[in-house]
Amino acid sequence: MLTNIYGTSLSLLTDLYQLTMAQGYFKAGVAHRQAVFHLFYRKQPFKGKYAIACGLEYAIDYIKNLRFDSSDIDYLATLTGADKKPLFEADFLNYLAHFEPTCHIDAIPEGTVVFAHEPLVRVQANLLEAQLLETPLLNIINFQTLIATKAARVCEAAGADAVLEFGLRRAQGIDGGLAASRAAYVGGCAATSNVLAGKLFGIPVKGTHAHSWVMCFDTELEAFETYARALPNNCIFLVDTYDTVEGVHNAVKVGKMLRQMGHELLGIRLDSGNLADLSIKARQILDQGGFPDAVIAASNDLDEYRIAELKAQGATIGMWGVGTNLVTAQDQPALGGVYKVGAIQNDRGDWVYRIKLSEEAVKTSNPGILQVKRFFDPKTGIPLADMLIDELSYADTENELVGFDGINRLIYPDAQSETLLHPIFRNGKPVYQNPTLAQIRSRTRQQLALFGSVQHSYPTGLAAGLHRIKQELMQGYLT
Repeated sequence: MLTNIYGTSLSLLTDLYQLTMAQGYFKAGVAHRQAVFHLFYRKQPFKGKYAIACGLEYAIDYIKNLRFDSSDIDYLATLTGADKKPLFEADFLNYLAHFEPTCHIDAIPEGTVVFAHEPLVRVQANLLEAQLLETPLLNIINFQTLIATKAARVCEAAGADAVLEFGLRRAQGIDGGLAASRAAYVGGCAATSNVLAGKLFGIPVKGTHAHSWVMCFDTELEAFETYARALPNNCIFLVDTYDTVEGVHNAVKVGKMLRQMGHELLGIRLDSGNLADLSIKARQILDQGGFPDAVIAASNDLDEYRIAELKAQGATIGMWGVGTNLVTAQDQPALGGVYKVGAIQNDRGDWVYRIKLSEEAVKTSNPGILQVKRFFDPKTGIPLADMLIDELSYADTENELVGFDGINRLIYPDAQSETLLHPIFRNGKPVYQNPTLAQIRSRTRQQLALFGSVQHSYPTGLAAGLHRIKQELMQGYLT
């Protein structure tokens, strides 16, 4: 995973203030205190109804290999403060040189439908270690969850049609491209153009050819014929270099040549113009030419909105190549996930609640050692609601949910339930068996099918007891 890609220590993949706070805890003698942090986001991405949890396998790999090598320590020793003296003291650097993870981590499995304010990852560790994990966990989970969610939305718009992820050339750097390809596959894309992602993650790779191929020959027909002879088992012709309708006719001519060679024309690709109108014309030409099974693929700045629009216009497109708008999540390029402390142990070892207040209600955090409880209809298995519970105070018989607005209340006395956060690390050692990427992708499909049966706005909120604790803490800080 990450170590295979980079082959070097990634321990300094963090913000400087994580390390300065870590030294502060170390010098103050409180670094050993246990704390619980939660990684969550506050608003549903893309103004939608859900997100798809993604990135956990990357995060596990990062934590398993979290060590500060000699080059990390040597670099940190060169950093100076405003007085030009070393920023980090020798005893703290020595601590880092011998650092090994000791954390307990719980997380929601990849491919799960999740909602705002629900902890995707829960970290219990000493203060110093928990602080060191903040930035890399946010970096990994934020991005992959965002892209998996975007891919799920695009695939939902495409329906039964295949969606191919074609975004590498527009992705935000090398790992932006790799992580996006992985997350897009989790979200439902059928394949990627990214060959390295295919090698590393086992994602199917697909591709056609570029306009440059056609332009390098004297005629479009010659270009198609030459490509067919070179790669007779991979012929989807890009037909809009000059005249799209004529390009489809040329594809049909070469398709007949392919049949004589014992191969079949797989399809054509449209990359410009009125895609709906051109696809209808192309379908007629292909069908009349004897190629009813040839797929019409489309690209050109597609997203879920454009795909839905083209389908409404009667487009006969059966495969969608989605690039820039998917891998950069161009309409919302950040999830906005945060990492907040919910409880800290005092000197006696007792857990003490912590809450962050804000004039913006959405930014007031939830205290405790949080778990997510999902209720189901016992007859249909359809999800009914998600409730945040505090493991320090929750009673299993408590089934009253208070909405995050503090107003709506719902009770689920007869519903079945499950907890979403699963053990991932115990005492710094992994205890979770990563599913395959194909299994994660299948989980996404199953989850979306379940939630597609929900015929109302999906309720989320706090257990009534946790809501009372939160209100008491808020009043205590404000008075």
